[in-house]
Amino acid sequence: MTRTRASRRLATAFAVVPVLAACSSGGDGGAATTGQDATTMIVFAAASLRSTFEELGEEFESEHDGVDVQFNFDGSSNLVAQIQQGASAGVFASADTANMDKLVADGLVTEPRDFATNTLMIAVPADNPAGVTSLADLTREELNVVICAPEVPCGRATGRVEALSGLDIVPDSEEQNVTDVLNKVVAGEADAGMVYVTDVINAGETVMGIEFPESSAAVNTYPIATVVGAGDEQLAEEFVQLVLGPSGRSVLESAGFGAPGRTADGTG
Repeated sequence: MTRTRASRRLATAFAVVPVLAACSSGGDGGAATTGQDATTMIVFAAASLRSTFEELGEEFESEHDGVDVQFNFDGSSNLVAQIQQGASAGVFASADTANMDKLVADGLVTEPRDFATNTLMIAVPADNPAGVTSLADLTREELNVVICAPEVPCGRATGRVEALSGLDIVPDSEEQNVTDVLNKVVAGEADAGMVYVTDVINAGETVMGIEFPESSAAVNTYPIATVVGAGDEQLAEEFVQLVLGPSGRSVLESAGFGAPGRTADGTG
């Protein structure tokens, strides 16, 4: 279930939001104690994980009295840059292995563990006014096509599909996360956008999803890890275990994510 209440959003990516305004924060990582019985933990996660992680966050809070889980959802490359610049985070979940590897190389995360896979799908407005039926249609000059930027996992996967299919998609815009691509399609600002299967499922009747066989060559693997220096490393690890466990698997499968290792591409 998706929620939009303010307490589950970050006012800024670089600060832990106090649970008790009158109390001083303890620790300088992504899980910081803000009072004797109140703890805030920050999870940085790829934009495509929003609905699933918000649901898992609610479950985690219900099982951990006094814990407030807050999320920063964005393109994986943006989240990596924020963590590299010192942003507070307890957990990082990436939409590909390539971005996670950057933090591994910097020694900023613990050993990542794969927890899901995701596949590209073409999203078009519900009535599909441009009559898009295939990947090749996205090369039509008259179409307004939106994709993710090359440094973003969905953009990198789109590039692999183009290279393998021999097609050249010239987009009208390149977005910094897959949610922005989907929003342009939903708003009718684009004839088609390259998103994930999970985004189409989550959008419901507002868009139509078009499968294409070339997508099987560019499946993204999602890894998760705790951030080194988290204020409460045990709490961060418990959230990771929730994602990796039966409950996390059930929520992810319901949203359309594949199981890790089933069709992993190894490169993100």
